[in-house]
Amino acid sequence: MSAQAAAIPVAEPAPESATALIAAALPGFETLLQNAIAAVRARVTVEGKISSARLEAQQHAAHGLAWLATYVMALRELKAYGERLSAEDRYGAIEDYAIRIGAGEYAAQIFGGIPMSQGEIIRLAALGLSEKAIAAANTPAAQALIAQGNTPENRARLVDLFSQDDGAAGVGDPGLDETLEAIRSEMRRFCAAEVTPHAHEWHLKNDYIPMEVVEKMAELGVFGLTIPEEFGGMGLTKVSMCVVSEELSRAYIGVGSLGTRSEIAAELILCGGTAAQKEKWLPKLASGEVLPTAVFTEPNTGSDLASLRTRAVKDGDVWKVSGNKTWITHPVRADIMTLLVRTDPTESGYKGLSMLIAEKPRGTDENPFPVAGLTGGEIEVLGYRGMKEYELAFDGFTVKGENLLGGVEGQGFKQLMQTFEAARIQTAARAVGVAQSAFDLGLRYARERVQFGKKLIAFPRVADKLAMMAAEIMITRQLTYFAAREKDAERRCDLEAGMAKLLAARVAWAAADNALQIHGGNGFALEYAISRVLCDARILNIFEGAAEIQAQVIARRLVEA
Repeated sequence: MSAQAAAIPVAEPAPESATALIAAALPGFETLLQNAIAAVRARVTVEGKISSARLEAQQHAAHGLAWLATYVMALRELKAYGERLSAEDRYGAIEDYAIRIGAGEYAAQIFGGIPMSQGEIIRLAALGLSEKAIAAANTPAAQALIAQGNTPENRARLVDLFSQDDGAAGVGDPGLDETLEAIRSEMRRFCAAEVTPHAHEWHLKNDYIPMEVVEKMAELGVFGLTIPEEFGGMGLTKVSMCVVSEELSRAYIGVGSLGTRSEIAAELILCGGTAAQKEKWLPKLASGEVLPTAVFTEPNTGSDLASLRTRAVKDGDVWKVSGNKTWITHPVRADIMTLLVRTDPTESGYKGLSMLIAEKPRGTDENPFPVAGLTGGEIEVLGYRGMKEYELAFDGFTVKGENLLGGVEGQGFKQLMQTFEAARIQTAARAVGVAQSAFDLGLRYARERVQFGKKLIAFPRVADKLAMMAAEIMITRQLTYFAAREKDAERRCDLEAGMAKLLAARVAWAAADNALQIHGGNGFALEYAISRVLCDARILNIFEGAAEIQAQVIARRLVEA
């Protein structure tokens, strides 16, 4: 038993399990959410229709609604997770304490204020909820969930429990079946041998992830996980993609993100490609013979893809591309670019956009783009290294006419939207992996570092940070798996994927920040891995939809429903 646990009287879980506490309180929170949706809808509706101008003017309330809905879904999924484990006789003390702490804290934040970012708190009154509606949700069951939730005693007991093992499996049973656990174990062994020992050096030197590592990932099937078997892939689920992405990102986000390139390209071709394009490209993506990169963003557009200006003009049987793109990940070593361009200049907004499968030769640092019509410069970045970011300039760059995705112009934006669910689910999984990495580093340092005659983990403020990390990692993992299961069931899940990504990005940043704090001054030293994890965590709130864009999308879905 840790010194901290010995210092604080610790009670075993109350007779009522954490899942039972959530189940009793959840109806009140569900009603509260419905009331909040109605209140915000009333603010942003004009003559029975959602006004984009009003939705934008009411961003604080609208985005707060997105966060409230995310918290209610988190409570819902924690309950479902606990019930599944109980039904399989896998529900133990670690799971109960982590659920209890996480659910109790989120319930308390719903009433006290949900952090949308470090300096932005959404409170229920700001959503237009009346005192009566708020009081109705603050039931005895909700009060019991809070009172028996994130307490010093529960945090101490949880830290004591997970301090008794090496933390190799994370914190608590993730609730996976034998096949997915086998995949997780295989990825963990690979990372322990090939990634973790070298990741920090790659980061500090801004080196590419070695091709030998990429080739071993291909041998393990990382790039063809969800590609159907008929096209050379493994035909596995999006949940398996989450498991793999999480474990790879736990070792190094750059390695975890290599799979994202292939996932996006494969989704684009599977959903929007012609039969010939699927036959040609999917087997090569699955095997890793072809490495792709996504080329969508432009210097002055960011998330505003309707303003995209890069042009592709048909010239005989080829397309000639001119324009600029930025924040392009891993373009030098890519063999194809999924390239979003404007093929019809007479159509404004999204209608004139098309997607090209643009072939190019692999380059090197010395000669990054050995092809006519394409140049680029590296963007030096704080973190998220290993693949390198570039700004690209196209000047008459040639793409084969047959490589217009789907063979029809004007479908580019629609095709891209079809990939966002899977991409955001995978980004949420990457964020869970980064958060787990931060937790691993913080826990290890807290166990080893001695100050004032005892280990750091014996100090409550240190242990408290670890306890909350553990609880939030569990929450975001279950939200992410839920979104993936919805995708696997072929149900629309942009809402669930968006919520998973929104929360997971915040949790990863908080975990990295707290783990660095546990390291103290050493955490600020480049030699310590937590300095890298902090930099890597920061990007998660920006790419695949910045947190503000993500909240806006969620809010619109909620008020339109």
